[in-house]
Amino acid sequence: MTSGTTGANTPPEDDDPFGYLYADGQANGAQPPSGGYGYPGSVNRVRAVGQRQYGQPQQQSTAPYGQVPQQQGAHGQPNSAHYAAPETFPGGAPTTQHPQQGYSGGGRGRGPNTKGLLIGAIAVVAAVVIGIGVAMLGGDGDDDASGNQASATPSSQQSSEPSQAASSAAADEEDLPKTDAKALALGPGVTTATDIKGAKAGGGVYLNGFNAVGASVTWNVSGVPKTGKYTLYVGYSVPGKDATATLTINGTASTTPVGMDNYAHAAEGDYTKGWTQTYNWVQLNKGSNTIKVSCEQGNQCDALLDQMWLVKGWVKS
Repeated sequence: MTSGTTGANTPPEDDDPFGYLYADGQANGAQPPSGGYGYPGSVNRVRAVGQRQYGQPQQQSTAPYGQVPQQQGAHGQPNSAHYAAPETFPGGAPTTQHPQQGYSGGGRGRGPNTKGLLIGAIAVVAAVVIGIGVAMLGGDGDDDASGNQASATPSSQQSSEPSQAASSAAADEEDLPKTDAKALALGPGVTTATDIKGAKAGGGVYLNGFNAVGASVTWNVSGVPKTGKYTLYVGYSVPGKDATATLTINGTASTTPVGMDNYAHAAEGDYTKGWTQTYNWVQLNKGSNTIKVSCEQGNQCDALLDQMWLVKGWVKS
């Protein structure tokens, strides 16, 4: 056996599978193996993009070294090299997308709890309706059945002594009618005067001569916003003693007189210190009404008159 042989009459290039990598091997005729990637026995499976078919057995390449084997397409036609997504081939990845599951606490996918939302919305609406109903039931007393029409016999009430707060509130009712003595219709014997100071009417004008049976003043009031309850205020002065008068609303006399007491505690005969006001509860119609204050049989009418005004509702003062 000589150096460089294997003793089996095999060429030296077959003795070392990597002999082709060295100069002496190449000199002895060593050639690279016919497999792929430069390794002996390796298989060349070079494929064009898109030619791999998933889910089918792979075929052994029989093309010569360095050539791309052709894959047979449908009906024996060669496939052109192109890209196709794996899911488009038989046996490829499924394309069905699973719907996103919402949180339900138990892992089962379901939508939001619309039933609970509906119940909540109904509860809110019910609360609003109940609140409106309570507000309507507790509204102004002017809208009750007794206040929708003027009473045939107007009822009247008087305080023992009208307060200054009530007077201020009455003065603030700018949307309701108010009149001075000089704008009233005067009955027999009644005249205007300005001698006695303290009258609140414009120019200090007041009405004199009321202290006689048959004397009267009439207020033809217009602009009453609606039918209902109102409080009529009368400004007056008495000379240290109480006085009364008769109130007539729209032709019907009230059973309660206009009480003109000495609320100012004036000394006897002192009209200057006796200015104050009184009130009566009345029922009026919407629009125009006739209010008359007169001295009738049984009244004590020694008083001076200067103003009349209305306040909404039956005010207690």
